[in-house]
Amino acid sequence: MKRLLDFSVALFGLLLLTPLFVVIAFLIKWNDKGPVFFKHRRVGFNGKLFVLYKFRSMKVKQFSEEGIFEPGNTARVTSIGRFLRKTKIDELPQLINVLKGEMSLVGPRPEVEKWVAVYPERWNHILTVKPGITDRASIIYRNEESILAESDNPEQIYKDIILPKKLDLYEEYIANKSFYGDIKLIISTFSSVFK
Repeated sequence: MKRLLDFSVALFGLLLLTPLFVVIAFLIKWNDKGPVFFKHRRVGFNGKLFVLYKFRSMKVKQFSEEGIFEPGNTARVTSIGRFLRKTKIDELPQLINVLKGEMSLVGPRPEVEKWVAVYPERWNHILTVKPGITDRASIIYRNEESILAESDNPEQIYKDIILPKKLDLYEEYIANKSFYGDIKLIISTFSSVFK
């Protein structure tokens, strides 16, 4: 049922959102020359690497596809990028990942290799399910970027405080996952975006 929901919603969503995608693509190109999509290597189901898609919200940086992750760094965020991030519209291209079977609508957020290597045993368990576009951690830490931007040492804060709490939530999701629980998380995600 989960895969059927994922596939159906992703396909319908991509078809329905095509006009919005065209407008966003135009705005990204108009605001800052470069690719429309940001492609980033993440660790997925059973530790398999895949390319995650987002609308590009930052100025282009060499080697950014290789998994570089700069927590709290907003210096390169474009003006349209700030809007995309605030509304979470930048995440919508991940419906492509869902359609391809690399991600699910709901599940632990996919992480970069650097941070998976910090807590490998915990990630081995978490990666027994497909990563998702949303989950409880995504809702609770919706303003994570702002928290990290205000820190003197964002990498340390992410590694020692935020990431362990996210892992707790991921493990809790796996222990209690259900079809109806996923539906509730999808509804909660929409509610948090429109607050």
